[in-house]
Amino acid sequence: MTYERRDSRPVMVGRVMVGGGAPITVQSMTTTDPRDVSATLEQIGRLTEAGCEIVRVALPGHESLDGFERVCAQSPIPVVADVHFDHTLAIEAARRGAAKLRVNPGNIGSLDRVDAVIDAAGEAGIPIRIGVNAGSLASEHRDKDWPLADKLVASAIAFCEHFEGRGFTDIVVAAKASNVVSTVDAYRALSTAVPYPFHIGVTEAGTSLAGTVKSSVGLGILLAEGIGDTLRVSLTSDPVDEVRVGWAILAALDIRRRGPELVSCPTCGRCEVDLIPLAREIEERLRTRTTPLKVAVMGCVVNGPGEAREADIGVAAGKGVGMIFAKGRPLRKVPEEGIVDALMDEIDAIDRHGAPADR
Repeated sequence: MTYERRDSRPVMVGRVMVGGGAPITVQSMTTTDPRDVSATLEQIGRLTEAGCEIVRVALPGHESLDGFERVCAQSPIPVVADVHFDHTLAIEAARRGAAKLRVNPGNIGSLDRVDAVIDAAGEAGIPIRIGVNAGSLASEHRDKDWPLADKLVASAIAFCEHFEGRGFTDIVVAAKASNVVSTVDAYRALSTAVPYPFHIGVTEAGTSLAGTVKSSVGLGILLAEGIGDTLRVSLTSDPVDEVRVGWAILAALDIRRRGPELVSCPTCGRCEVDLIPLAREIEERLRTRTTPLKVAVMGCVVNGPGEAREADIGVAAGKGVGMIFAKGRPLRKVPEEGIVDALMDEIDAIDRHGAPADR
């Protein structure tokens, strides 16, 4: 794939650059009550361990601000304040340590309230993500008989122009829909209309299976076209799953990798080992690894030896046994019950020494 990234202005979210040619970052959002500081920080810790680089925290009311301030001070990654409806919450969040504000200008209220938020972000030296979706369109476009993508684009452009008129250009733009086609159409149109970095995602995508499919299709199209600077996979699930799927999408497109890529065959009647639980166990044991390896787990002689040889490390299984390969070189044959441990031993050796153990 020829990958040409869309040019955009750089924006700093804490110490993380978004846009301007910086690596595409993976985000998620906490599901805890921000008043519960320990629970929120524990979840942020798990997200960070999974590869989350920017985290969003919802502020449902002013009673959340004290906890939010403490979370910002202790979080290992930049914290974005997610604010709807109440502009004074956004203003206070900017003053209490938010690395970025996420607001939907269409639901914040009158323009003087939007302007007050812009001023607060400017004083704090932090960016604003202009979020536009079906529920937060600019009032002048809300009731037009247009396709949703056109409304999203027109609203986003209008908000960007208003921010620019206030002298504020530290902007990230998002124009999401729960419909994949509308989302893709909106970002494609915006990609030549505004110079700002894009936060991409399919909003309200669904539960783990449906949400992963929709997000992979929508984000995959956009990323393959060079559109997108930071992303969130929205799932009705543990937010750690969002991070894992986000990295998997980037890795599948050879854009950015964090940790091993598992290649495993779908099994068929030729498979002579119990491959499905074997592959799942290897996948689980690879979750905490960060070395970007290609790991092949193949179940028969049709594609097994070739795929295993193409991988950095892999196993080609036969009748109750597995041949461990590394970079096309057979290392050793092990019984079926020893495949996982043997493969992980070789991965440990690569992590430590850059190569599998000599045998």
